[in-house]
Amino acid sequence: MTESDEFSGSSDDHALYGSSQELLFAGLSTFMRRKYTRDLDSTDVDIAVLGIPCDLATCYRPGTRFGPAAIRQSSVDMACWDKQFHWDFNPFKRLAIVDYGDVHFEYGNPASMVEKTQHDVAAILAAGAETLCLGGDHYVSLPILREQAKVHGPLSLVHFDAHTDTYRDGNTYDHGSMFHYAVEEGLIDPERSVQIGIRTEYDKEHDKFVVLSAPWVHENGTSATAKEIKRVVGDHKAYLTFDIDCLDPAFAPGTGTPVAGGLTSAQALEIMRSLSGVNFIGMDIVEVSPTYDVGNVTAIVAAQLTLEYLCLKSVGLDDKI
Repeated sequence: MTESDEFSGSSDDHALYGSSQELLFAGLSTFMRRKYTRDLDSTDVDIAVLGIPCDLATCYRPGTRFGPAAIRQSSVDMACWDKQFHWDFNPFKRLAIVDYGDVHFEYGNPASMVEKTQHDVAAILAAGAETLCLGGDHYVSLPILREQAKVHGPLSLVHFDAHTDTYRDGNTYDHGSMFHYAVEEGLIDPERSVQIGIRTEYDKEHDKFVVLSAPWVHENGTSATAKEIKRVVGDHKAYLTFDIDCLDPAFAPGTGTPVAGGLTSAQALEIMRSLSGVNFIGMDIVEVSPTYDVGNVTAIVAAQLTLEYLCLKSVGLDDKI
Protein backbone atom coordinates (compact mmCIF):
# COMPACT_ATOMS: atom_id res chain seq x y z
CA MET A 1 0.00 0.00 0.00
CA THR A 2 1.40 3.38 -0.97
CA GLU A 3 1.04 6.67 0.88
CA SER A 4 -1.26 7.96 -1.86
CA ASP A 5 -3.51 4.91 -1.48
CA GLU A 6 -3.64 5.34 2.30
CA PHE A 7 -4.92 8.92 2.20
CA SER A 8 -6.84 8.94 -1.08
CA GLY A 9 -10.27 8.48 0.50
CA SER A 10 -10.63 4.91 -0.76
CA SER A 11 -13.40 2.86 0.86
CA ASP A 12 -10.89 0.03 1.27
CA ASP A 13 -10.61 -0.71 5.00
CA HIS A 14 -6.80 -0.77 4.69
CA ALA A 15 -6.93 2.95 3.85
CA LEU A 16 -7.87 3.59 7.48
CA TYR A 17 -4.66 2.14 8.90
CA GLY A 18 -1.07 3.32 9.11
CA SER A 19 0.77 6.54 9.88
CA SER A 20 0.97 9.72 7.84
CA GLN A 21 4.23 10.87 6.31
CA GLU A 22 2.95 14.26 5.19
CA LEU A 23 4.84 17.41 6.08
CA LEU A 24 4.02 18.37 9.65
CA PHE A 25 3.61 22.03 8.72
CA ALA A 26 1.38 21.39 5.69
CA GLY A 27 -1.65 19.38 4.63
CA LEU A 28 -5.09 19.05 6.17
CA SER A 29 -5.25 19.09 9.95
CA THR A 30 -7.54 16.16 10.54
CA PHE A 31 -7.18 14.43 13.88
CA MET A 32 -3.90 12.49 13.84
CA ARG A 33 -4.02 12.74 10.00
CA ARG A 34 -6.93 10.31 9.93
CA LYS A 35 -9.23 10.06 6.96
CA TYR A 36 -12.09 12.59 7.11
CA THR A 37 -15.41 10.88 6.45
CA ARG A 38 -18.96 10.57 7.70
CA ASP A 39 -19.50 7.37 5.76
CA LEU A 40 -19.24 4.64 8.36
CA ASP A 41 -21.32 2.12 6.42
CA SER A 42 -18.78 1.22 3.73
CA THR A 43 -15.83 0.80 6.09
CA ASP A 44 -15.20 -1.10 9.31
CA VAL A 45 -14.42 1.79 11.68
CA ASP A 46 -13.35 1.19 15.28
CA ILE A 47 -13.33 4.79 16.56
CA ALA A 48 -14.80 7.97 15.08
CA VAL A 49 -13.45 11.31 16.31
CA LEU A 50 -16.16 13.94 16.70
CA GLY A 51 -15.54 17.62 17.45
CA ILE A 52 -18.11 19.58 19.45
CA PRO A 53 -17.07 23.26 19.12
CA CYS A 54 -19.48 24.71 21.67
CA ASP A 55 -18.73 27.08 24.56
CA LEU A 56 -22.26 28.34 25.26
CA ALA A 57 -22.40 26.75 28.73
CA THR A 58 -19.31 28.35 30.23
CA CYS A 59 -19.54 30.28 33.49
CA TYR A 60 -16.29 32.24 33.08
CA ARG A 61 -13.93 32.56 30.09
CA PRO A 62 -15.26 31.41 26.70
CA GLY A 63 -13.17 30.21 23.78
CA THR A 64 -13.43 26.42 23.88
CA ARG A 65 -15.35 26.46 20.60
CA PHE A 66 -11.86 26.61 19.08
CA GLY A 67 -10.68 23.61 21.11
CA PRO A 68 -11.35 20.83 18.57
CA ALA A 69 -9.43 22.67 15.83
CA ALA A 70 -6.49 23.33 18.17
CA ILE A 71 -6.30 19.70 19.29
CA ARG A 72 -6.42 18.49 15.70
CA GLN A 73 -3.66 20.88 14.68
CA SER A 74 -1.46 19.81 17.59
CA SER A 75 -2.05 16.13 16.87
CA VAL A 76 -0.36 16.09 13.47
CA ASP A 77 3.10 15.87 15.06
CA MET A 78 2.04 12.65 16.81
CA ALA A 79 0.67 10.92 13.71
CA CYS A 80 3.95 10.12 11.93
CA TRP A 81 5.70 7.84 14.42
CA ASP A 82 5.95 4.16 13.61
CA LYS A 83 5.83 3.36 17.33
CA GLN A 84 4.61 5.40 20.27
CA PHE A 85 6.79 6.08 23.29
CA HIS A 86 6.10 3.78 26.24
CA TRP A 87 3.83 1.46 24.25
CA ASP A 88 6.30 0.18 21.62
CA PHE A 89 3.56 -0.17 19.00
CA ASN A 90 1.59 1.97 16.59
CA PRO A 91 -2.12 2.24 17.49
CA PHE A 92 -2.93 3.35 13.93
CA LYS A 93 -1.86 -0.06 12.66
CA ARG A 94 -4.28 -1.74 15.05
CA LEU A 95 -7.37 0.49 15.07
CA ALA A 96 -9.37 1.92 12.17
CA ILE A 97 -9.89 5.55 13.22
CA VAL A 98 -11.58 8.29 11.21
CA ASP A 99 -12.19 11.99 11.75
CA TYR A 100 -15.97 12.41 11.62
CA GLY A 101 -15.74 16.20 11.61
CA ASP A 102 -17.68 18.53 13.89
CA VAL A 103 -21.24 18.68 15.18
CA HIS A 104 -23.18 21.20 13.10
CA PHE A 105 -25.44 23.21 15.39
CA GLU A 106 -27.00 26.66 15.49
CA TYR A 107 -24.65 29.02 17.29
CA GLY A 108 -26.45 30.82 20.10
CA ASN A 109 -28.77 27.85 20.56
CA PRO A 110 -27.50 25.37 23.18
CA ALA A 111 -30.54 23.14 22.66
CA SER A 112 -29.49 22.70 19.04
CA MET A 113 -26.03 21.58 20.19
CA VAL A 114 -27.56 18.97 22.49
CA GLU A 115 -29.86 17.63 19.79
CA LYS A 116 -27.20 17.53 17.08
CA THR A 117 -24.57 15.99 19.36
CA GLN A 118 -26.93 13.21 20.40
CA HIS A 119 -27.78 12.62 16.74
CA ASP A 120 -24.13 12.30 15.67
CA VAL A 121 -23.10 10.15 18.63
CA ALA A 122 -26.10 7.87 18.03
CA ALA A 123 -25.16 7.52 14.35
CA ILE A 124 -21.58 6.58 15.21
CA LEU A 125 -22.64 4.02 17.80
CA ALA A 126 -25.28 2.56 15.46
CA ALA A 127 -22.52 1.96 12.90
CA GLY A 128 -20.66 -0.16 15.46
CA ALA A 129 -17.91 2.38 16.15
CA GLU A 130 -16.88 4.04 19.40
CA THR A 131 -16.60 7.78 19.96
CA LEU A 132 -13.65 9.99 20.86
CA CYS A 133 -15.06 13.51 21.27
CA LEU A 134 -13.17 16.80 21.31
CA GLY A 135 -14.75 19.72 23.19
CA GLY A 136 -15.93 22.33 23.60
CA ASP A 137 -16.91 23.09 27.15
CA HIS A 138 -17.62 20.24 29.53
CA TYR A 139 -21.38 20.41 29.16
CA VAL A 140 -20.99 18.48 25.90
CA SER A 141 -20.44 15.32 27.97
CA LEU A 142 -24.13 15.18 28.94
CA PRO A 143 -25.58 14.59 25.44
CA ILE A 144 -22.75 12.16 24.72
CA LEU A 145 -23.53 10.14 27.86
CA ARG A 146 -27.24 10.04 27.02
CA GLU A 147 -26.52 8.14 23.83
CA GLN A 148 -23.79 5.99 25.35
CA ALA A 149 -26.10 4.90 28.17
CA LYS A 150 -28.79 3.89 25.67
CA VAL A 151 -26.34 1.37 24.26
CA HIS A 152 -24.35 0.33 27.32
CA GLY A 153 -26.58 1.09 30.31
CA PRO A 154 -25.41 3.10 33.34
CA LEU A 155 -21.68 3.67 33.09
CA SER A 156 -18.78 4.17 35.43
CA LEU A 157 -17.34 7.63 34.97
CA VAL A 158 -13.58 8.16 35.12
CA HIS A 159 -13.47 11.93 35.43
CA PHE A 160 -10.30 14.05 35.47
CA ASP A 161 -11.06 17.64 36.51
CA ALA A 162 -10.44 20.47 38.96
CA HIS A 163 -14.21 20.57 39.62
CA THR A 164 -16.71 17.80 40.33
CA ASP A 165 -19.28 19.38 37.96
CA THR A 166 -22.10 18.16 40.19
CA TYR A 167 -23.17 21.64 41.29
CA ARG A 168 -26.92 22.25 41.32
CA ASP A 169 -27.62 25.94 41.76
CA GLY A 170 -31.24 26.21 40.72
CA ASN A 171 -32.07 24.44 37.44
CA THR A 172 -29.08 25.63 35.44
CA TYR A 173 -27.70 23.30 32.79
CA ASP A 174 -24.09 24.32 32.27
CA HIS A 175 -20.54 23.00 32.33
CA GLY A 176 -20.59 22.76 36.13
CA SER A 177 -23.81 20.79 36.61
CA MET A 178 -24.02 18.12 33.92
CA PHE A 179 -22.83 15.20 36.05
CA HIS A 180 -25.48 15.98 38.65
CA TYR A 181 -28.04 15.58 35.88
CA ALA A 182 -26.26 12.53 34.47
CA VAL A 183 -26.76 10.81 37.84
CA GLU A 184 -30.39 11.97 38.01
CA GLU A 185 -31.02 10.58 34.52
CA GLY A 186 -29.43 7.24 35.40
CA LEU A 187 -26.63 7.60 32.85
CA ILE A 188 -23.79 6.93 35.28
CA ASP A 189 -23.40 4.99 38.53
CA PRO A 190 -21.69 7.40 40.94
CA GLU A 191 -20.66 4.69 43.40
CA ARG A 192 -18.71 2.98 40.60
CA SER A 193 -17.25 6.28 39.38
CA VAL A 194 -14.14 8.22 40.33
CA GLN A 195 -13.09 11.87 40.01
CA ILE A 196 -9.39 12.69 39.88
CA GLY A 197 -7.62 16.00 40.48
CA ILE A 198 -10.47 17.79 42.28
CA ARG A 199 -9.44 20.95 44.14
CA THR A 200 -12.63 23.00 44.48
CA GLU A 201 -15.42 22.66 47.04
CA TYR A 202 -18.29 20.22 46.47
CA ASP A 203 -21.18 18.59 48.35
CA LYS A 204 -19.46 15.77 50.21
CA GLU A 205 -22.70 14.74 51.91
CA HIS A 206 -24.77 14.12 48.78
CA ASP A 207 -22.26 13.41 46.01
CA LYS A 208 -21.52 9.69 45.95
CA PHE A 209 -18.53 9.76 43.61
CA VAL A 210 -15.19 8.52 44.85
CA VAL A 211 -12.98 11.63 44.83
CA LEU A 212 -9.20 11.51 44.52
CA SER A 213 -8.34 15.15 45.05
CA ALA A 214 -5.26 16.78 43.59
CA PRO A 215 -3.54 16.80 47.02
CA TRP A 216 -4.38 13.08 47.37
CA VAL A 217 -2.72 12.35 44.02
CA HIS A 218 0.33 14.43 44.92
CA GLU A 219 0.70 12.65 48.25
CA ASN A 220 -0.02 9.09 47.14
CA GLY A 221 1.42 9.09 43.63
CA THR A 222 0.34 7.99 40.20
CA SER A 223 0.54 4.22 40.79
CA ALA A 224 -1.78 4.39 43.80
CA THR A 225 -4.14 6.65 41.84
CA ALA A 226 -4.40 4.22 38.93
CA LYS A 227 -4.85 1.31 41.32
CA GLU A 228 -7.73 3.09 43.08
CA ILE A 229 -9.40 3.95 39.77
CA LYS A 230 -9.28 0.29 38.78
CA ARG A 231 -10.64 -0.78 42.17
CA VAL A 232 -13.63 1.55 41.95
CA VAL A 233 -14.51 0.77 38.34
CA GLY A 234 -13.80 -2.95 38.45
CA ASP A 235 -15.05 -4.70 35.30
CA HIS A 236 -17.85 -2.18 34.77
CA LYS A 237 -18.09 -0.40 31.42
CA ALA A 238 -16.50 3.02 31.83
CA TYR A 239 -16.53 6.38 30.08
CA LEU A 240 -13.44 8.58 30.30
CA THR A 241 -13.88 12.35 30.44
CA PHE A 242 -10.85 14.61 30.77
CA ASP A 243 -11.29 18.30 31.55
CA ILE A 244 -7.94 19.85 30.74
CA ASP A 245 -8.20 22.08 33.84
CA CYS A 246 -7.40 18.94 35.83
CA LEU A 247 -3.84 19.99 35.04
CA ASP A 248 -2.20 22.85 36.87
CA PRO A 249 -2.31 26.12 34.87
CA ALA A 250 1.48 25.89 34.57
CA PHE A 251 0.92 22.91 32.24
CA ALA A 252 -2.46 23.87 30.75
CA PRO A 253 -3.01 27.65 30.78
CA GLY A 254 -5.38 27.51 27.82
CA THR A 255 -8.62 26.80 29.63
CA GLY A 256 -11.64 28.72 30.87
CA THR A 257 -11.62 28.04 34.63
CA PRO A 258 -8.02 27.38 35.70
CA VAL A 259 -7.30 26.35 39.31
CA ALA A 260 -3.83 26.30 40.84
CA GLY A 261 -2.43 23.15 42.45
CA GLY A 262 -3.40 20.66 39.76
CA LEU A 263 -1.74 17.61 38.27
CA THR A 264 1.34 17.90 36.12
CA SER A 265 1.17 16.68 32.55
CA ALA A 266 3.61 13.91 33.51
CA GLN A 267 1.32 12.73 36.33
CA ALA A 268 -1.72 12.69 34.07
CA LEU A 269 0.07 10.76 31.32
CA GLU A 270 1.45 8.23 33.78
CA ILE A 271 -1.99 7.62 35.29
CA MET A 272 -3.52 7.19 31.83
CA ARG A 273 -0.82 4.72 30.81
CA SER A 274 -1.54 2.66 33.92
CA LEU A 275 -5.24 2.13 33.12
CA SER A 276 -4.84 -0.88 30.85
CA GLY A 277 -7.63 -3.34 31.54
CA VAL A 278 -10.32 -0.76 32.29
CA ASN A 279 -13.28 -1.39 29.97
CA PHE A 280 -13.50 2.03 28.35
CA ILE A 281 -16.25 2.45 25.76
CA GLY A 282 -15.62 6.10 24.89
CA MET A 283 -13.75 9.27 25.78
CA ASP A 284 -13.99 13.02 25.55
CA ILE A 285 -11.42 15.72 26.21
CA VAL A 286 -12.79 19.18 26.89
CA GLU A 287 -12.20 22.80 27.92
CA VAL A 288 -9.17 23.52 25.72
CA SER A 289 -9.38 27.27 25.05
CA PRO A 290 -6.65 28.37 22.61
CA THR A 291 -7.30 32.06 23.32
CA TYR A 292 -5.53 31.67 26.68
CA ASP A 293 -2.94 29.12 25.57
CA VAL A 294 0.81 29.75 25.43
CA GLY A 295 2.72 28.15 22.58
CA ASN A 296 -0.12 25.63 22.13
CA VAL A 297 1.06 23.72 25.23
CA THR A 298 -2.52 23.00 26.36
CA ALA A 299 -3.61 21.70 22.98
CA ILE A 300 -0.44 19.60 22.75
CA VAL A 301 -1.03 17.82 26.06
CA ALA A 302 -4.72 17.36 25.17
CA ALA A 303 -3.73 15.68 21.91
CA GLN A 304 -1.18 13.53 23.76
CA LEU A 305 -3.83 12.39 26.23
CA THR A 306 -6.08 11.27 23.38
CA LEU A 307 -3.14 9.39 21.89
CA GLU A 308 -2.59 7.59 25.20
CA TYR A 309 -6.27 6.61 25.16
CA LEU A 310 -5.92 5.17 21.66
CA CYS A 311 -2.92 3.18 22.84
CA LEU A 312 -4.95 1.86 25.77
CA LYS A 313 -7.62 0.74 23.32
CA SER A 314 -4.96 -0.97 21.17
CA VAL A 315 -3.44 -3.14 23.89
CA GLY A 316 -3.77 -6.80 22.99
CA LEU A 317 -4.75 -6.17 19.35
CA ASP A 318 -2.76 -7.31 16.33
CA ASP A 319 -1.39 -5.02 13.64
CA LYS A 320 -3.66 -4.98 10.58
CA ILE A 321 -0.99 -3.84 8.13
